[in-house]
Amino acid sequence: MAAGGKDRDARAARERARLYEARKRFHEEQVHRRRRDNLIAGIAGGVLILGLIAVQTAYFVAGPGAPEPAPTSTPSPTGSMPAPEPTATPDPSSTATPEPTGTPAPGPTLTPDPTATQ
Repeated sequence: MAAGGKDRDARAARERARLYEARKRFHEEQVHRRRRDNLIAGIAGGVLILGLIAVQTAYFVAGPGAPEPAPTSTPSPTGSMPAPEPTATPDPSSTATPEPTGTPAPGPTLTPDPTATQ
């Protein structure tokens, strides 16, 4: 009977070792898959953002969002137009400065509001 007990213990130990190795392998594969998925998502997100920037730029440079060029008229010389003459500016020392008077100016008078209730 003693041999049966050892065999059973050895079989249980092999089963535990097999389950441990299976869980360990599963975990390593999950880590690898997550890393790969994150890399793919990062690259796809970067490409998407670059594409959006390119489309936005193209829309505002060449598409309907581009400002329409306004026609500008270039003046052509007519030949008989006289040159403008400079105007004289008054000398600041020759202009009179206003002097304050001795009596104050009357202020606005306040009238009572007829619609106000007392």
